[in-house]
Amino acid sequence: MITTKQFDYVPGEHESEKASNSYLMSLVAIVVGIPLPIINLIATFAFYMGNRNGTYFVRWHCTQALLSQVSMLFINSYGFWWTVSIAFTAEEITNNYIAYIFAAIAFNLTEFIATIYTAIQTRKGKHVTWWFYAAITDLICKSDK
Repeated sequence: MITTKQFDYVPGEHESEKASNSYLMSLVAIVVGIPLPIINLIATFAFYMGNRNGTYFVRWHCTQALLSQVSMLFINSYGFWWTVSIAFTAEEITNNYIAYIFAAIAFNLTEFIATIYTAIQTRKGKHVTWWFYAAITDLICKSDK
């Protein structure tokens, strides 16, 4: 699911820190925007925009972090608006709702743990790839070579 390897070159201290911070942006945004799923995406997108012209290592990890937040936006938004509709309309809590919320919580916890792990490893200069997101990131983010 998550693969850690040494990058093609050894990134400098500054590069490792910026790449690590791309993952930490979503964690910091959780504190501010827990009820609003789009806050994490906005924070990660802002960091991506600020570093899109950086080195390949930084760009690659900013892109992977952004892609993970896009999928989280869809999962969390659906759960958020379903919860709002239950709270403010006559809609009732169903087994489907409970199953979705449990699945969304499991996905969020997995992403949270993976983000912390990735931020730590990336800070050490290691290249961490996530299943599914890494392949898309490779297509989007072109090497400087």
